[in-house]
Amino acid sequence: MTIFDAAILGVVEGITEFLPISSTGHLILVSKLLQLPSTEFLSSFEIAIQLGAILAVVLLFWRSFLNIEMLKRIIVAFIPTAVIGLALYSIVKTYLLDNVYVVLGALFFGGVLLLIFEHFHTEGPEAVCSPETITYKQSFLIGLFQSIAIVPGVSRSAATILGGLWIGISRVAIVEFSFLLAVPTMAAATSLDLLKNYQLFSAADFKLLAVGFGVSFVVALIAIKFLLQYIRKHTFRPFGVYRILLAAFFLLLIL
Repeated sequence: MTIFDAAILGVVEGITEFLPISSTGHLILVSKLLQLPSTEFLSSFEIAIQLGAILAVVLLFWRSFLNIEMLKRIIVAFIPTAVIGLALYSIVKTYLLDNVYVVLGALFFGGVLLLIFEHFHTEGPEAVCSPETITYKQSFLIGLFQSIAIVPGVSRSAATILGGLWIGISRVAIVEFSFLLAVPTMAAATSLDLLKNYQLFSAADFKLLAVGFGVSFVVALIAIKFLLQYIRKHTFRPFGVYRILLAAFFLLLIL
């Protein structure tokens, strides 16, 4: 991997982390396009640069992390993801993280689900309109939905947002809560991976990680602000169509 490759993957991570289109899936597909060899470092790199995007959330929403009630809800939502993620970490990294067909299938069917959901979903006046008023039960359920995204291509943000909308949370509130929940989730995933594999990295590898981290941070700042504006007037249907077309394109490319 070159510094250019690291920067490209950083851009991809920053754009896709908070959109319902799967950052992990995009990183895997772009890595294939760049013809990067499947190594332990590449798998760790694709996980670790998510910290850059997470830092963007901390910068933009730092006040929320000083709110005790908000923190308690984030912790409750994080628990099921942490338990399931820790239990299945080895399986996912060994068998799923580099499987293009798993990614394409998740992207395609996730896109179909997005379109179906948006067609039938109507946000009622009783929908929870603020992240601070999400109940603990709803927080736990959101964490369960998020755990589905352990499958590459599903999209953490799509799973949490659609799950939140389904259980009666407003679009604006669940998107912001999804941002906040990403912080402990991605921080834990990255820390676990680095603790297990950091001794395998060279000084040059850490330089590549720094480039990917920095680029993803800057791009994520832009992506978050875009999504916050976008959801006020639009649905997620275009992202569903995009997922389906992307999966179809790469499947034709492979075949």
